[in-house]
Amino acid sequence: MKLKYITMILLALGLAACEQNLDIPKHGNIGGMDVFYKTDNDALQAAAAIYAAWSEGYFNWYMLKNALSDDVWCGGQNRGDNAETHYLNEYTFGTEHGMVEGVYTSLYSIIYNANLVLDNLPDDSDVKRRVIAEAKFFRAWAHFELVTLWGNAPAVDHVLLPSEYRMFNSAPATTWALIEQDLTEAINSGTLPSKTGKDDSETGIRITKETAQAYLGKAYVFQEKWADAISTLDLVINSGKYDLYRGDYGDVLRMTTNNGCESILETQVRFDPSNPTFSMVPIMVGWRFDQLDLNGLEPAYSDLATDAGYGFFSPTKALYDAFVAHEGADGTRLNQTMKTHDQLKNDMGIGVGSGKALHGNEGYFFWKNRILKSESVIEITGFRIFQGSNYRVMRYAEVLLLAAEAHVKGGGSQAANYINEVRSRAGLSPKSSVTMDDVKTEKRLELCAESVRFQDLVRWGDAPAVLGEQGKEVRQFNGTNATVEYTNTVYGFKTGKHELLPIPGKEIALNPNIDQNPKW
Repeated sequence: MKLKYITMILLALGLAACEQNLDIPKHGNIGGMDVFYKTDNDALQAAAAIYAAWSEGYFNWYMLKNALSDDVWCGGQNRGDNAETHYLNEYTFGTEHGMVEGVYTSLYSIIYNANLVLDNLPDDSDVKRRVIAEAKFFRAWAHFELVTLWGNAPAVDHVLLPSEYRMFNSAPATTWALIEQDLTEAINSGTLPSKTGKDDSETGIRITKETAQAYLGKAYVFQEKWADAISTLDLVINSGKYDLYRGDYGDVLRMTTNNGCESILETQVRFDPSNPTFSMVPIMVGWRFDQLDLNGLEPAYSDLATDAGYGFFSPTKALYDAFVAHEGADGTRLNQTMKTHDQLKNDMGIGVGSGKALHGNEGYFFWKNRILKSESVIEITGFRIFQGSNYRVMRYAEVLLLAAEAHVKGGGSQAANYINEVRSRAGLSPKSSVTMDDVKTEKRLELCAESVRFQDLVRWGDAPAVLGEQGKEVRQFNGTNATVEYTNTVYGFKTGKHELLPIPGKEIALNPNIDQNPKW
């Protein structure tokens, strides 16, 4: 029965990717909301619409959150290439920024699809009750992003009537209370499954009980509710259902580890040439191969997709230096996370071509998210947008690091044990005691360019110091040196402003009841 339902929801996901509004006729055999939400199959299609809305927002979400961090240079072909991402990376964006608006809108699309289920689906079968719990999870997930990125954005707990469209801002406490309520009810529903074991790659395709617990624990950490965070995150860890991936660290984000032991939450892609999943993420962050000399490419690296890559989001020297200071230049995790230009030349036989230069690059290249030919669902030379790796939204490593922080701040006893699990996988010696600085360092290195850094810096109060000079000088790499390509006069994180993103200007124009965030 479980396999039947998973097959049905994956099929429905393909349909819902194009048709998400469940209150319109579909293919002549599904009516409006007055006749929908009746059967288990209706419930699965409604769940598929939520998953689809969530997955479709990933590109803007990933690009925005990483561009705002100090992990990466914006990069690209030149200064004008995808300029909106440069504005984020240098803190020169305003209220009309398309990517900011895109994330904001996509989060409310998730909430809308979840509210359709929660307002209309009866809880009269196990399938429907599970879908209701999933809807509560995703409504909480979207509100978490809204409250941590926008602060006072409206919390929406039902499908709005036309008379309610012009909502007022919601106090963060109101949104946090809704997040906690939704996640707690999803966990306690008894309908979310748990994985059968660490190697169960099937159950985690959809939301598990432990996924909801992990996010409830994360919500408690962000609110500094340390005792609640400890008890909730410890449940996930002690469940025995998850583990750190113990193979080559450079494969932690690869297709071979999709839905593996470390997967808490990831978007699902389809390795099916007849119905593949499209995403610009792989080629956006792929190396800028048109500026590299490939004539000496070693056969051992022939699986690298050297025909695709726009060169966005190369690691900063500051990130590389942080790795070296922590684990040395030969660190296991470092060398499976990124490569230096010297390593590309000496080990792989490739390097920056004569007379060429890489914009927004200091001579470092991410390895853990490299593009591989073997993961191409459809072979499109130079445009590998159909790749087979799922996109990780939360890994078990993040759960361990959130729990370690909660134990440090809340006086618990397990911080060293949790940190040492991460350190051991990275080839580092164990620590007998752990400080908050230890947590911050491990989290930066372990989860670099995985969409967590910006929100952490803000909540820790570290953003002004870390991001204040970001964008002042933008560098390029010519194969020998990283030199200043241009200098900005306006740049960097501003205290009292950039802790929150701006409510999109379009929303302000349409809704006179909503107030803009400070200094925007």
